[in-house]
Amino acid sequence: MALYANTQKLYLGSPASGHGARTRSNSKRARILVIRAAASSSSSAAGVAYEKGQLERPKWAGETPLSRLVGAVISFKPIYSLLKLGARQVLISTAEKNGVPWREMTRQILESDVYKELDSIQNPSLEYPDYYLSPFHAYDEGNLSWTAAAEAEPATKSMSIRAVPDARSADEATQVVRGNWLEAIEKHHRQHSGGSMVRDILDIGCSVGISTGYLADTFASAKVTGLDLSPYFLSVAQFNERKRSQRTVPIQWVHANGEDTGLPSKSFDLVSISLMFHECPTRAINNVVKESLRLLRPGGTIAIMDQAPSSKVLQNLSPVLFTLLKSTEPFLDEYYLTDLEGTLREAGFVNVTDVLTDSRQRTVTATVPH
Repeated sequence: MALYANTQKLYLGSPASGHGARTRSNSKRARILVIRAAASSSSSAAGVAYEKGQLERPKWAGETPLSRLVGAVISFKPIYSLLKLGARQVLISTAEKNGVPWREMTRQILESDVYKELDSIQNPSLEYPDYYLSPFHAYDEGNLSWTAAAEAEPATKSMSIRAVPDARSADEATQVVRGNWLEAIEKHHRQHSGGSMVRDILDIGCSVGISTGYLADTFASAKVTGLDLSPYFLSVAQFNERKRSQRTVPIQWVHANGEDTGLPSKSFDLVSISLMFHECPTRAINNVVKESLRLLRPGGTIAIMDQAPSSKVLQNLSPVLFTLLKSTEPFLDEYYLTDLEGTLREAGFVNVTDVLTDSRQRTVTATVPH
């Protein structure tokens, strides 16, 4: 596991052989831990090697016979309804078995004053792209519902648990996932920005603001903007942010389309896109990448965290799990067939880097030419 502590850049990792280590045991197995503390000015890659599979992408994704078979099964509505219910139950049970009170967290949001945030967040003139109106994540309304918004945080914790199964808690798993992602961003910007500071950050597809909060904590002096298509998600983000202690630089929330944000050109040093592209068709991915290039200053960094087609864990998912996964992600095949690194280069980015930052996710970083 890799444990990220923002105050002193502390990482604990299950490394590839050859790294220095301290060793400890638990009831399941002895695990090798690499402990490295460094000041933020000199921190480098976490040094954790996650295992890749032997294929370019899983056999269950893309245009393979297995993928087509799964697609045909999902297209049968009675079966789809059962799969949708099953996928939801897997998420909830994974969370609650690992100490995440999914139902209680959801209830607290739905019974709160979060609804009062909507008027100040929602852009009534915004037109939603057709793909965004599709069912997502076992919700018929997709991301355009209060239930989806209320369940987003426990669902994210459940995802982290699956990505870091050896973590001792959901919070630790979340720190692993987010910490290694942040370390990849900081390392890339430090190496390729030409010494420019991160003053302005845009978090596209920010959901309920989890990734946005981590960015604001890490780059405490930067102006951070969270942007999303769902006014319900943004309402939860703003509601939760109001409950925490006041930041030196408050987060701004924008209800807009990441393909055409309407924000000024060359106004950001970092654009982050976290766990969004697997929910998008190829055309939307291409448009968001192009929009990110427009928004970034010379030397700016784009950072994309999402499912890793090369992940050994994802390539070895059981038929039950990958069928459940695909039943709630209508554009997953398009994402897995997208050459993300090639898309970035074609748009004009340079220094494209792709690294596994946990057992299931990768972080792809690139730079706007100086």
